Amino acid sequence: MKRQKIAVLLAGCAALVFATLAAPPQLQLAPRAMAQSVASLPNVADLADKLLPAVVEISVETKAPDGSPLPDMPQLPDDSPFKDFFEDFFKRRQQGQGDDAPSNRTLNSMGSGFIVEASGVVVTNNHVVEGAESIQVHLQDGTLLKAELVGRDPKTDIAVLRVKPDTPLPTVSFGDSDTLRIGEWVMAIGNPFGLGGSVSLGIVSARNRDINAGPYDDFIQTDAAINKGNSGGPLFSLNGSVVGINTAIFSPTGGSVGIGFSVPANTAKNVVDQLLKYGETRRGWLGVRVQSLSDDLAESMGLGKARGALVADVTDGSPGKTAGIEAGDVITEFNGKPIREMRELPRAVAATEIGASVVVKAIRKGKEMSFTVTIGRLEDGEKIAMAGDTKKPDDAPAVVTILGMTMSSITPELRDKYKIDEKMKGAVITEVAQDGAAAEKGLEPGDVVLEAGGKPVERASDVSAAMEAAEKAGKTSVLILAAKAGKAGETRFIALKIKK
Repeated sequence: MKRQKIAVLLAGCAALVFATLAAPPQLQLAPRAMAQSVASLPNVADLADKLLPAVVEISVETKAPDGSPLPDMPQLPDDSPFKDFFEDFFKRRQQGQGDDAPSNRTLNSMGSGFIVEASGVVVTNNHVVEGAESIQVHLQDGTLLKAELVGRDPKTDIAVLRVKPDTPLPTVSFGDSDTLRIGEWVMAIGNPFGLGGSVSLGIVSARNRDINAGPYDDFIQTDAAINKGNSGGPLFSLNGSVVGINTAIFSPTGGSVGIGFSVPANTAKNVVDQLLKYGETRRGWLGVRVQSLSDDLAESMGLGKARGALVADVTDGSPGKTAGIEAGDVITEFNGKPIREMRELPRAVAATEIGASVVVKAIRKGKEMSFTVTIGRLEDGEKIAMAGDTKKPDDAPAVVTILGMTMSSITPELRDKYKIDEKMKGAVITEVAQDGAAAEKGLEPGDVVLEAGGKPVERASDVSAAMEAAEKAGKTSVLILAAKAGKAGETRFIALKIKK
């Protein structure tokens, strides 16, 4: 009997030692509890058999620029059974090494993808195929097919390829990623480190993750093992539908640590459809630049609780400008959908059909307003935005020191010194006290104050006038609109606390 107890402890964990000593009867329940736990785990063998044929390996050849670093191989112990495999894998990725290597060597890289149309349409990540000289798709049965790039979208990191098979290919379909719940089981299939056809199982760890990868971040986080080479592969729900495209990992080591990110299927579907139809994306455009609304900003604007998207700038000639939206408005609803935080608005606008007429609700100086906007096309709007605004320069020499900063009206000399945009008008910050209110909010010399207290700034004295008006009104802060380094495309609202 003693030998049996020792065997159980060695196969289990140290915690069982104390359970056995304190309460011997519990030892008899452990096998039954373990059996129940194992029985509750999903068996995905049949599902994997069904889905594997539609998941592909993608190999890409690119030209490496002069002096570009070579990818690092994971550090493995000398007696590791995988050491030879990884050495071979990374050597194949680094063709042309050595002193005699050509200046423009060829690099081989690998990724994953999945087939969505039997005629040969494959979905993957943009970063898998970006800069490719040639692309090949490896099917699960060993077939090797040359692929052409149909289109790609860097903003969501999605690309579409096309191959020409002799017979129809097995396919998988997109599901509804909005129905995913935290804790739900998901399965990833891909080509990690060239190990094609690898299956891993995990759960949805979180939703709506913003990892600063692009303007439409809304990632699914999963603990299903995802490594280098999994990029572009599908994340499946247990009903067999694609709910995400595996795109990124958080990894201090370079390998999976249980934090992977997938583009939601509902984001990918629209992009894939557009790339197939047009070869490019055609997103909606409102023509406003927005920022998050902090509690300080909300208080200074009399809004109470922070909510919505604060408009920092409106592009001249844009749909938003035409409809009457102004900087300082807080957009709380778009096309019938509540906007709870800033990053929800760009996604909602981008998904709107070009030419559609939508209602935008906003709060302006405490008053609710409604605007009817005809949505434009983002790709056209980006060209308009690059043309800049039409503000005229102001050469008034007034200088003031207030709220921990010294400001001057913009002069030709200051415009040249700080490289302020040619058509920008306002008051330029020339000095910032380290312990002042301006420094606390990250303001620096060269930043330009465009508005203060809801009014345009023509000269530096306008800022002090706005502060005095705020003090008289009993406010604890004054709201300003500032352009970082004097750049029109880098404006933001800031609530500066009034020092008494």
